Amino acid sequence: MNCYSNKTNVSSTFDSRCNHLNSNNTAPAPYRTSRFRRALAIALLVWLPQILLADTLLPAEIQKDQWLLAFVDVETTGLRPGFHEMIDIGMIITELDGTPVDRLFLRIMPEHPERTEPGAAAVNGFSVELWQERGFISERQAVAKLIEFTARVSEQRSLLMVGFNAWFDISFIDHLFRGEGQSWRQLFHYFVLDLPSMAWGQGHRDLSGNRLAERLSIQAETDNPLEHTGLTGARYNLSLYQALVKSNPELQKNPTRLSRP
Repeated sequence: MNCYSNKTNVSSTFDSRCNHLNSNNTAPAPYRTSRFRRALAIALLVWLPQILLADTLLPAEIQKDQWLLAFVDVETTGLRPGFHEMIDIGMIITELDGTPVDRLFLRIMPEHPERTEPGAAAVNGFSVELWQERGFISERQAVAKLIEFTARVSEQRSLLMVGFNAWFDISFIDHLFRGEGQSWRQLFHYFVLDLPSMAWGQGHRDLSGNRLAERLSIQAETDNPLEHTGLTGARYNLSLYQALVKSNPELQKNPTRLSRP
């Protein structure tokens, strides 16, 4: 403490204590004791209620009843985010144990359909003519619908995005939103759950979708390009998640880890 850094007038009592401290480098015992008691009282007033109410003061990201999962899959005109574009997106929102809450499917007309790679069209069947036949919305409308849907269903609970190729999906969603001056963080928490990583952690080493489906006895996603959509991908992602949870002995012993407390 520097008694001369404060140029305001102080009481003679405080001056005498400062002089004593400067000459002996210690404060008188009664002064030290009173300061300690005041500090302790303040600490108790501030921290005791938080300790007693710790469960209710936990941040949203670690309160189970504040989470929902959003199983997402997108189809695109190619593999390069920012050059190729999304042509549809499927999303299924669930509770943490995988119980479905609501779902959304949007078919989007890209601004540059001429950039479509033949390999991409062979997977998802995209063509301008087919999209015109089946109906579509614009990229701007898609962003608005995604924001409205997630806000309505989540009801201020945090949404954790779950994907099979999560980096791929979120990269295209990011470019879609940036193109409309928006941020994908309006939809999801910044954590993203990657299903192949979850499978790897359970000992699976062949991470192809069909092989995991075979090993876990679930139905693989359709490979018919006229039926293959973001929603069929989201359904597969959800089935894979449910199967991985079911195959985890620890979660089977304590299912409350995935449900509301």
